[in-house]
Amino acid sequence: MTARILVTGGAGYIGSVIVDQLLHRGHGVVVLDDLSRGHRPAVARGAGFIQGNVGNRELVQSLLERERIDAIIHMAAFALVPESVAQPQMYVTNNVTAARVLLEAAVRAKIRRFVFSSSCAVYGHPASIPITEDAPQQPVNPYGETKRDFEKLLGDIAPLHGIAVVSLRYFNACGATDLRGEDHEPETHLIPNVLGAALGKRGPLEIYGTDYPTADGTAIRDYVHVTDIADAHLRALDVQVDGGRPVAVNLGTGTGRSVREVVAAARRVSGRDVPAVERPRRPGDPPELVAAVQHAATVLGWQASHSSLEEILGSAWRWHQAHPHGYRGG
Repeated sequence: MTARILVTGGAGYIGSVIVDQLLHRGHGVVVLDDLSRGHRPAVARGAGFIQGNVGNRELVQSLLERERIDAIIHMAAFALVPESVAQPQMYVTNNVTAARVLLEAAVRAKIRRFVFSSSCAVYGHPASIPITEDAPQQPVNPYGETKRDFEKLLGDIAPLHGIAVVSLRYFNACGATDLRGEDHEPETHLIPNVLGAALGKRGPLEIYGTDYPTADGTAIRDYVHVTDIADAHLRALDVQVDGGRPVAVNLGTGTGRSVREVVAAARRVSGRDVPAVERPRRPGDPPELVAAVQHAATVLGWQASHSSLEEILGSAWRWHQAHPHGYRGG
């Protein structure tokens, strides 16, 4: 069944891929993005576009009513951990306070489905691996705190008004499609920085921590292709939420790969050297983050199907070669 979907942050990396998939499935799509982090050229032509912030109460309320929105996919958040440490209040204002305005507007507009872009950052330093959805939420940075806090707000408010909520806790989103890829400034994610080093765009890759209690001493993460993550959002639009209680689901592969493994795979895929320098660990970085994936299979009927390192890196490599200046052209 097709619907009218609002995608906040739809000009961003993951949001733009979600928009493409929604349009491909025949849904009507409206994007709301203030372009503080996203890129207007990343929004497919078939989607409506409104430039603005989710914290603008009048704008959001009129948009939901005018466009007759059926469901919201909320992607509009700041997501840089170091920035959140340096400017915690900015993260609270955007990721919680403004998002609450969106939620309250959804209540008034009688929206029935709300899919929230959350994060494995809500878990902090987990006591056991793989991480299950019922693991304690003990975030260790303001970014993770804002994701936890808005999940709680959704749990407190949405069920009272008949809004079905699915919060998707991403692990490490990566990869690209032919049209959409990562273009952040500054870029903090490992894979685009690895490929930037291979392309000679960013100088040597900085490897933070080589003395972790892992097989090769570098940190282990669960890398998920952006197309798989987008597919999970479309599935979340149809999830049956028992008793109106919000559902939280990890999005991962269940397999961890170390920084050194990623670098080696990038060398194979690109056929180029990846110059690297070793740095001390960054404070707060856990040795290993890997998702338990059974809940996603049960609730969403979902599993990552495009997330081998070779497919992830190959897709990102092709995008960065085809878009050497990202969405800025030239």
